[in-house]
Parts: sequence; C-alpha cells; structure tokens
Amino acid sequence: MKQTNVKPADGKLGIMIVGNGAVATTFMTGVFMVRRGLAKPIGSMTQYDKIRVGRGDEKQYLHYGDIVPLAKLDDIVFGTWDVYPQNAYQAAMYAEVLKEKDIEPVKDELEKVVPMKAAFDHNYAKRLDGDNVKDCKDRWDMMEQIRQDIRDFKQKNGCSRIVVIWAASTEIYVPVDMNVHGTLAALEAAMKADDREHVAPSMCYAYAALVEGAPFIMGAPNTTVDIPAMWELAEKTKMPIAGKDFKTGQTLVKSGFAPIIGTRCLGLSGWFSTNILGNRDGLVLDEPANFHTKEVSKLSTLETILKPEVQPDLYTDYYHKVRINYYPPRNDNKEGWDNIDIFGWMGYPMQIKINFLCRDSILAAPLLLDLTLLSDLAARAGRYGTQRFLSFFLKSPMHDYTKGEEAVNNLYQQYTMLKNAIREMGGYEADEEID
Repeated sequence: MKQTNVKPADGKLGIMIVGNGAVATTFMTGVFMVRRGLAKPIGSMTQYDKIRVGRGDEKQYLHYGDIVPLAKLDDIVFGTWDVYPQNAYQAAMYAEVLKEKDIEPVKDELEKVVPMKAAFDHNYAKRLDGDNVKDCKDRWDMMEQIRQDIRDFKQKNGCSRIVVIWAASTEIYVPVDMNVHGTLAALEAAMKADDREHVAPSMCYAYAALVEGAPFIMGAPNTTVDIPAMWELAEKTKMPIAGKDFKTGQTLVKSGFAPIIGTRCLGLSGWFSTNILGNRDGLVLDEPANFHTKEVSKLSTLETILKPEVQPDLYTDYYHKVRINYYPPRNDNKEGWDNIDIFGWMGYPMQIKINFLCRDSILAAPLLLDLTLLSDLAARAGRYGTQRFLSFFLKSPMHDYTKGEEAVNNLYQQYTMLKNAIREMGGYEADEEID
C-alpha cells in the first residue's frame, strides 16, 4: 500500500442501521456468516472488485483493501432502531429472505441485536404500526434522543467510529421548501418549532449522525440529505454524506442498459417499468404518498443519460413510466419488468423486454456493506460533504441542483468516479477520464 493521508481503520466500526427489517437482517446475517467462513460476500465491490492502479510497467490490479485501509469485517459491531421490538434473529426469520439453515448458525449473534426505540412519525409511513417508538416532545427532542443513542452505543460497544445507514421504509414525499430546507439555521428553527410537515424523522437521524461525527447514508428515496441545510451541516461537521435510495434491481439495469442505447445512437420512444413485490417495503409503497417519493427517485435516472438537448433526433419526447405494485405472494422476491420501445435506421421501431426476477434484500445487503465501509473510509480520508463517488450504489446521486448541476446516472461513468476516488485515497493518480 502506498503512503496516503488516510487515517488507519483502527478499532471497532459501529454500523447503526435505521430499520431492522429484511434488508438490515440479511446484511447482518451475511456479515456474521462470512466472518465464520460459512458464506461468501458475493455482490460486494469492497470484497471482490479489483482496480487498476498505475500505468505501463507500474500497472497492477488490486482489491480495494490493498489500495486503501478499509475496516475489516471482524471489526464491525451492529446496532439498529426499529418500530418493532423483535431482535435481529426474530426479524430475519419473519422476513423469510434467507433460509433457516443460513440463519441458525449465527442465531446467538443476531439475538444480541435488539433494536432501540425508533424515532417515528406515523404520518410518514401510515402502513406501519409498531410500538417500539420514542416519546418525543418535538423534532429537536427526537434528534437529541437519537444523538444519545449513538453516544451510548459507541461507548457500550467500545467503537472508535460510527456510520449510520437508513434501511427503513420510504417516507411520504416531502417537497424541498427553501424557507425551511435552504439553510441550516432555518432547518434547526423548524426542528425546534416542531414543524412536522417539513422535517421528516429521517432528517432527525441524519442531523444526529452528522453532529455525532458519523457519516450518514440514506438508503430510501426520502428527502433527507439532499437539501442545502444538510449540505451545510455536512460541511460544518466535516462529515461525508451520500446520495439516496439503494440501487438494487430495476434502476441498476436501467443505468447500465440506457448507455447501450445512447452509445449505439438508437432512438427511444418509451420506457415502461413495473415492479411487483410483497415485503414491508412494498406494503409501505402501496400508499400513494410514499410511492410518489420512490417514483421521483426512479424517474430521474433515464433523463440524465438519454438527453434530448444532446441528441434531439433520438430522445425528444420519449415516454417514461414507473410503477410499483404491492403483491404479497412474492414477499422479498421482486420482479422488475421493463418494456423498452426503441427505433433505428430510418425510424423503424423495435422492442426490448427485460424481466429481472431479483431478490431485493440479496441485492441490497452488499450495497450496505460497501456504502458503510466506503463512507467510513471517506471520513478517515478527510473527505466531507457530498461523496459523488458513491453514486454507483444509489438510485439518486446527490448533486447541487441549486447551481444547475446534474446527477451522473450512467453506470459506467459512476464506476469511473468510484475507481478514481479509491485511487486518489490510496495515493495513486486518479487517471481515468469521465467522458
């Protein structure tokens, strides 16, 4: 490893997860099983991917952990918050993502993960009805209680660092209101005034994490860290934040396949995406106000890859539709179905159909591992504010829309950004162009 300014990953890393459901328990079970040599962390870039560093005679392909000091899986300690009081073993069994034979060997470790009371507002997720909930005077008190949880967890488990990641449900859509979300002072005033309409519970988690010196990752499409007030807080606390909404199934396909159409200079008439899933995420998204939050996130991908202003003959007026349907028999086994209407030479129409029968939590679990390890790395490297290099893992990469900046959604450009950041933090030249 080259000499870098990145602080070493000494001591324990506490990963505190908001939500103790299917995604969180699949992630934790996998890490525990991998630590015992009983499973492989397949799908995790930090554990498998290799990056070229150097050129010519100096060229070599190395794992991330050989380029930068990543936290070891053995050093991870888990904590969760959830509206339901069941421990991680009970929650993993209830989720029915993993088979019993893949949960039982680590039952003792999972049982020790008992969720803390959640900071919850029923109006933000009307389909959830748990009773393991904090009693908060106002939004400021809600945030202070979360801060106390983080401090207590860190001390009790002897952690040297904490990362907070949201793996809970999608909240109802909160439109950005610059009077509240435009500055940190305005947001703090709204929290103290208990402005429940503009301050979501997720904002209290993000605020608490950043003030406690923990990077924060938003795994749902909630309006949380993608507001100027939070960017200001991330700069002030010198903490990293990432985009939002884990990029697992359909959007991963879209961000990888749309560049094929664009690179080949084929035209697009329409892209219809529909999903069926039956887990708790699907139940919450069955509520129109919650679905709208997800819809905004999923719709943004295509428009930044296939741009009408760049290729008016090919991408003017295409029709883009996204649907999510709650279908209990599927549980966590989501089906993403895409119908793509394209046109080619002389305008002749063609169709592409993609049917991705995926397992939502199986795809999400390695993203949680990568996002937490890389956010912890960024913090130790002194990188703060929006970490654009983490766009690869997220449906909605954060960008400064107040200055007209556009998100990068092209998977291959995102991968280049990721590799360049790892190289840079490892003391190598960030030598790939983002075309």
